Amino acid sequence: MSADPRAPSNPFAGELLLTLAREGRFVLAPDQADEAIAELERTLSAVRARLRILRIWQHVPTQRVDEIPDDLALDVVDAIFADQLAPGRLELAATEIPKYIEALRRARLMPPGAARPTCG
Repeated sequence: MSADPRAPSNPFAGELLLTLAREGRFVLAPDQADEAIAELERTLSAVRARLRILRIWQHVPTQRVDEIPDDLALDVVDAIFADQLAPGRLELAATEIPKYIEALRRARLMPPGAARPTCG
């Protein structure tokens, strides 16, 4: 939660990036775009894993960390802590990160004379 009451409630700008990329106002060199896409895909995978852990945890009848295997306990604690620090942000990130990825795919600077791919 931000200390600034004027701060936007949604810190993501997926729709804005998509619009800018569609209009050709957001462009990147292919290697920069590919590197950013790869990092965002790793991040999205981690976000989805935490969400899966939270969903499973919420359906465990006793919800006692000491009753789960040690190798999973840290993941459960991390996911719960992240959700407590910023409730709902994991779900929002899981929705917004794919928009960033799509915007980066569209923003890849095409070589002169190449036709831009048309995607939905």
